[in-house]
Amino acid sequence: MERWRLLVSDGVGGAEGLAFDEALMTGYGRGEPARPPTLRLYTYRSHVALIGRYQHLEAEVDLAACQRTRTEVNRRPTGGGAIVMGAGQLGVAVVTRAPAAERPKELLERYSAGIVSGLAELGIEARFRGKNDLEVGGRKIAGLGLYLDGNGALLFHSSVLADLDVEFMLDVLQIPAAKLGDKAVSAVRDRVTTVAAETGIGWVGAALREEVATGFAKALGLELTEEVADGAEVEATDRLVADKYATDEWLHQRSPQKDATATSVVKTPAGLVRCYVALSGDTIKSALFTGDFNDLPAPLVRIEEALRWKRLERAELVGVAARAAGDDTGLGVSTEVLVDAVLDAGVRAADARGGEAAPLRDGSCYFPEAQ
Repeated sequence: MERWRLLVSDGVGGAEGLAFDEALMTGYGRGEPARPPTLRLYTYRSHVALIGRYQHLEAEVDLAACQRTRTEVNRRPTGGGAIVMGAGQLGVAVVTRAPAAERPKELLERYSAGIVSGLAELGIEARFRGKNDLEVGGRKIAGLGLYLDGNGALLFHSSVLADLDVEFMLDVLQIPAAKLGDKAVSAVRDRVTTVAAETGIGWVGAALREEVATGFAKALGLELTEEVADGAEVEATDRLVADKYATDEWLHQRSPQKDATATSVVKTPAGLVRCYVALSGDTIKSALFTGDFNDLPAPLVRIEEALRWKRLERAELVGVAARAAGDDTGLGVSTEVLVDAVLDAGVRAADARGGEAAPLRDGSCYFPEAQ
């Protein structure tokens, strides 16, 4: 049996929890001495709102509500949608060296098998769905995310819903279902389930730890040895908190410029993509694409760069985008589709010039396809 080390903790802060996961990755890069993979099973203190790596903060989180409820806010290094973490959810992290030949979806499915097996210990039949979910009977019970760093290390993330305060989640996340009034809670519950709902008894995230650990051991053929972090990992965590996760620069990444006055949303096989456009006259000052990507497609970054300071004219923009992206946008749609989204946002920006329009919402981890 392969030996993995098991790390556990409860009630961690947002910056500290995320920084610790990334700090673990420093031991798994190419050229590092071989070491066993790490499984970390932990809970956040109630509550922390976490957005995905490639999302726009203000579009996904109600910052005023978070301040009112003393909810910490941060950005994960992994992709996916906005989530709320606390005592009712179990955080799962796998840290190891990234396999060279496996695609992200294959890696997500492989490591989520440990969670599927753990839920089976409770009589819950879950399965991998789409690009980053586990579902039970068509309703989401866990979100998944992945991060591969430049040194060859892998971080798998999951949030397993032992329970969920739906009303609180609707308060602090920018979810279109919140506009449904008294139907909002039932709309979310039609899409989301929890261990508590499936078993008919109360659960907290920490109580799931034993079952999930057993599930990983069975599904992946592991021997888990509970350990504590070493001194180097603790020091790296402190550095990452100070230099990254506690900074506004990290939190507000992929946020549009203040004068980005309009957005548009386009549905792609890779998920919903939101486009922000800022104009100077009839010229694009900046174009920015965000979404719940597991990995931001490189062609999309090239298109962003190429569209800067180009006139808002379709023929020119189609040519510029095609040259920047080549034959593949990385989203399963043509460059023309993305250009049309840019033009739509540009028209909105021109109409709203002089005021800042509210961003279009593309949902959360719990409501991913809502608009």
